[in-house]
Order: sequence, then C-alpha cells, then structure tokens
Amino acid sequence: MKTKELLLAGVTGTTFMTLFSYLVSVADGENFSESERLGQLAHRLIPKLDKTQSQALGWLGHYGIGLLFALVYVELWRKGKLKPDWRTNLWLGGISGLVAVAIWKATFKMHPLPPKLSFDKYYIQLVPAHIVFAVFSGIGYQLTRSK
Repeated sequence: MKTKELLLAGVTGTTFMTLFSYLVSVADGENFSESERLGQLAHRLIPKLDKTQSQALGWLGHYGIGLLFALVYVELWRKGKLKPDWRTNLWLGGISGLVAVAIWKATFKMHPLPPKLSFDKYYIQLVPAHIVFAVFSGIGYQLTRSK
C-alpha cells in the first residue's frame, strides 16, 4: 500500500467528517465533536493532563482512528474488492457508522467517568458522519490514483 493513498484518504475523510460533526453541533446546540469527546475521556482518565494536552490527544486519536478506517478502505479499493465510487462509499460509510456506534457505546460504558450528553443524538449523528468520511476518503484516494 502506498502511504500517500492512505494519508490522503484518511486525512481527507477525517477532516470532512469533523467539519460535518461541527456543523451538526452548531445546528443542534450540542457538541458532537469526536476529537473533543476523546480529549475529554482522556482528561478524565489522566487528570494530570491539562486541557491543551488532553485535546491534542483527542485530535491525535481522532485522526489515528480515521487512518485505521482508511487503511481498511484503501486495502479493499486497491485489491478490487470494492470500487471507490459514490454508491459503494455510501453503504461503506453506513456500515462504518454502525461499527463506530458500537465502539462509542462500549467506550462510554467502560469509561469510569463518561461525559453527560444526549447519547442517542450522538450515536445518530455518527452514521451520517461516517458516510461523509467514506465519501471523502474515496475522493482522497481517487485523487492519488488520477495523478
């Protein structure tokens, strides 16, 4: 696998997913930022971290997880198992969103100090956020292939 394909797919998908979550947060009046939630969870586990450190850890974790999702996508695309087209990426994102909901539910359940938030709304927005991720990961991947 080429590093450029992975990085462009992962960073593009994660960036647009983050923008989507931010816009949903603004529209709803509740914070759905995955990176901020990860930072908050880290701070609650490691109180010695200041806010800047915990938020940096949240952003690093968010982009790291985005690269892991992109790693799976790029392997599927490169091996020809899936095409990086709109239709395929819509359902790939939907499936990824359901996986993300399961992971977040388990994370919040296992965490000793989970945040107070509207969990149902948070989980609901994760599915379209991952659809955005998959579509823009596919666009990032295709950009590396067209050069």
